[in-house]
Amino acid sequence: MGDISDQVSLLLEKEDELDYLNKKPLWVSSTKLILRVITWVICISWASFLFLLPIKFINELQEKFIQATQGTIFGTTGSTFLIFSLPIFLIAFLAIIRLVLSGEDEPQLKKNAKGPKFRLWTFPVLVDGPFGVVTAAEMIGVILFSVYIVWAVTMYTIRNIDLLSLFHVHDLKENSAVLLKLGLCFGFIALICLALLFLPVARGSVLLQAVDIPFEQAIRYHVWLGHLTMALFTLHGLCFLIRWAMQGRLIERLINWKNVGIANLPGVISLAAGLLMWVTSLPGVRRKNFELFFYTHQLYVVFVVFLALHVGDFIFMIAGAGIFLFMLDRFLRFFQSRKAVDILSATSFPCGTVELVISKPANLHYNALSWIFLQIRELSWLQWHPFSVSSSPLDGKHHIAILIKVLGDWTKKLKGNILNLSLEQSDKGPLLQHNRKITAFVEGPYGHESPYHLTYENLILVAGGIGISPFLAILSDILHRINDSKPCMPRTILLVWAIKNSDELPLLDTVDIEAICPLFSDKLNLEIQTFVTRESQPSLEEGKTPKAMHTSISPNSKGCRMSSLVGTGSVVWSGLYVLVSTIGLVITVAMLDIFYINPFNINYWWYKGLLLIGCMAASVLVFGGLVIALWHLWERKTSSNEESEDATKTIDILQQNEASLPRNSGKAQFVNNIRYGQRPDFQDIFGSHAKSWGSVDIGVIVCGPPTLKCSVAKECRRQNFLRKGHQAIFHFNCHNFDL
Repeated sequence: MGDISDQVSLLLEKEDELDYLNKKPLWVSSTKLILRVITWVICISWASFLFLLPIKFINELQEKFIQATQGTIFGTTGSTFLIFSLPIFLIAFLAIIRLVLSGEDEPQLKKNAKGPKFRLWTFPVLVDGPFGVVTAAEMIGVILFSVYIVWAVTMYTIRNIDLLSLFHVHDLKENSAVLLKLGLCFGFIALICLALLFLPVARGSVLLQAVDIPFEQAIRYHVWLGHLTMALFTLHGLCFLIRWAMQGRLIERLINWKNVGIANLPGVISLAAGLLMWVTSLPGVRRKNFELFFYTHQLYVVFVVFLALHVGDFIFMIAGAGIFLFMLDRFLRFFQSRKAVDILSATSFPCGTVELVISKPANLHYNALSWIFLQIRELSWLQWHPFSVSSSPLDGKHHIAILIKVLGDWTKKLKGNILNLSLEQSDKGPLLQHNRKITAFVEGPYGHESPYHLTYENLILVAGGIGISPFLAILSDILHRINDSKPCMPRTILLVWAIKNSDELPLLDTVDIEAICPLFSDKLNLEIQTFVTRESQPSLEEGKTPKAMHTSISPNSKGCRMSSLVGTGSVVWSGLYVLVSTIGLVITVAMLDIFYINPFNINYWWYKGLLLIGCMAASVLVFGGLVIALWHLWERKTSSNEESEDATKTIDILQQNEASLPRNSGKAQFVNNIRYGQRPDFQDIFGSHAKSWGSVDIGVIVCGPPTLKCSVAKECRRQNFLRKGHQAIFHFNCHNFDL
């Protein structure tokens, strides 16, 4: 029997090796490499220019370039666009081409023949601190950005002091002039930060897909940049407030609104909106009153519009590219989220967790690490909540599942609606339930472009409470791939799950391991360690699975799947959307300059800033809207081809979901070592498995509260620092528990 198992494993490994060798044509790989090199050249050149800009020689070159292009159609605004915004657009266009060439094929997986290696992105350096867990790559980025800020402030200050000394300015005038120059310095550096601030929050951005940074991780970079940007803008404002107070003209200057030059009052309004967003986004305020944070953050519209009125069009264009790409993403999200979506089934577990199975089109792809944003209007018309998926894309093409822990008012109302619906079904029978009682609106899916959980032969999954949700998707995904002989490297998996009470244990049974991969034990070494922290011993009803309330909701209306109008949906359509809208922006600005600004000699800075904002909005609405309309028609045509399969598919999905409900079959699907009254000892767990697994790369993925994340990161760092010779290397990855 053992020989047969070995032969099966050997055959599977051979099949996997053949899959890994199934590469794309040489010209595709070469083109992608060339595009990657060009992208890096643009990035490094642009970053070097920004870094060297405070130097007098480089600054003079910039001024000469702007003066040389003043006579063109676009004038100074076009010059600023070429210097500061064009590089970001070029990187986005190159990313689109590279993503199109990559297609939607299976991931190319290769085993590292040279043994384990450290990776900057998965090596935690800082664990305890205001930044949370920071990897080596992130630390390098933080250091470089900090060096740039200090360098820029220092160089501008030196230049300003030298300039003042030439004019022999002294006393009050000298102090006033220093504050003026220093304020302008802080303002310019803040605009550079603002150019990057909106890029991480464009959820479906091609830039995030190209660098494979999911939205749930990119959001922390937005937070870091947000703090830095607002600190710089605040210093910018304080310099001018002190200067005006020293001159005795504070009120006069605050309400000043120049037509030609900087308009002060719009700047005051913009800064006030920014400060309100900043204060309410601080961790303590955000944690205690999320709705206050959410609603005040909508003031970003006021902040951006009045900033354009404050500085005018050509200065605003420094940050124009990032803001425009965010506008594109927001407009596309608006269209996707307008469509009502069928909830195929809902299950309420005794532990206070709810599972929703949502209908989706077959051509909307996601992976086991994806997120969706959910709105249920029966509960709230304004609130959107993020949830990680708990299903694998291989579970079925027509549905996606999420697990929701009942914690707040919104989730309590959701559970109440499901329980009421279940009672109605038990009284009247499912055949009489023709009307949908729960209407969902969905944005997404968002997440990693590549499923990195498939790139490790050895995996340690660490979950805290409802943090088990993405790991259920990962387990299902790996089992499906092993059973179907698809590219998949994991062969040894340790799942460590910390829960408060034993009533959460049935969540593991939502993955029917035996049904997915009947002989999984011959092909996958799966070990599960569960720690029940608030119970000292098993309950008397140990082994009896509590009954979950299951509700099947029959969809009767057509077109009730999730919309595929999402940046992560179709690379071709999302690429066209960005490309056509950007071209539309250039055309709109050119037409405005040719037919209005230049003929009528419009020179009011604030008015031209407002016109630029109008051009950006018009290009998104007109040109972007045209692409979205065509995309929608294509989606409807594609969906109509699937309608003949809908009835069968829906029945299959409901049957699969009912089959996945916890049941007492008398036979365990896997060995679950349950320990009561204990917490995971990561030093012992990681140390013992490092010895038993040998010299390998161990992928560690954690999903849970911040304390759990820090504990796991600290142990990964400790094990890597103490590593000797041919021992394992732990690669830390985090699936954020709370956005």
